[in-house]
Amino acid sequence: MKTILAILKRAGGWHPGLNLKIENLPYKALVIEALDESGPMGLPAISVCHYGDLMRDPEMCFELGLAGGAHLDPFYFRNDYLGTEQWSRTIIRGHYAHVVGLHEQHRRFAEQWDNNLRIQGFLEAFERQQTPRA
Repeated sequence: MKTILAILKRAGGWHPGLNLKIENLPYKALVIEALDESGPMGLPAISVCHYGDLMRDPEMCFELGLAGGAHLDPFYFRNDYLGTEQWSRTIIRGHYAHVVGLHEQHRRFAEQWDNNLRIQGFLEAFERQQTPRA
């Protein structure tokens, strides 16, 4: 998730209340938000979502890890158009649960999505939105 990490860095990093909306026509708006709750490993978490007609297409939640360099590790996937909601890592009755195969699917999807966001120019769109206009 190099593109998302680059956007976070340019936005001043993760912090409570982080809420970014990136308009980049003709694509759906991209929203990056800090979650109020930590992820399943107790790390800060973010939601990354494309919204189309108030539906998530898709939404993924990630924990922000710093050990070994900043990285995002997925734990949740949702696509309202497909009627899909999946947790690949979570806490169930006080115990950490990790669905290894699903987590790997989430990681691969996140890599492809991040590549698409890079190609579609979302980092540049964010930078344009941050530049004061004369």
